[in-house]
Amino acid sequence: MILDELMEFADGLTLATATGTHTEGDNIDLGAARDIGNGSMLYLVIQVVAAVTSGGSATVEFLLASDGTATIATDGSASEHISTGAIAKADLVAGYTRVLPLPPGNGVAYERYLGLQTKVAAAALTAGSINAFIVNDVASWKAYADAQN
Repeated sequence: MILDELMEFADGLTLATATGTHTEGDNIDLGAARDIGNGSMLYLVIQVVAAVTSGGSATVEFLLASDGTATIATDGSASEHISTGAIAKADLVAGYTRVLPLPPGNGVAYERYLGLQTKVAAAALTAGSINAFIVNDVASWKAYADAQN
């Protein structure tokens, strides 16, 4: 997996936020070319670096959203492209990784600025950190136990 610094939303970004929708980390300026990936498959990767904690039973939904302005709207008016769905804080431990394929640029109305948003529900987050970025190949190698008797 090769990581392009310009396709990175978060690098060890702390998640200590109130309930509601928040834009997290950096945005990507797509400029006039909105066919991101140039016809190739791209993936959003979200990695938990430090466990997410909360004073209650918080859930976090990660969204890839785009908007016409660099400050991506959190009021629901931004274009939402993909979502993880709500994830319980108990699942967001160090090492948790989620990979989501991006809808292809052709036919998808990406706006100029692309960003990562979180929807925090039930209780505020008190700690935790993530990495989030877009890549065109995903590291999916896994070691398996030897099957010898």
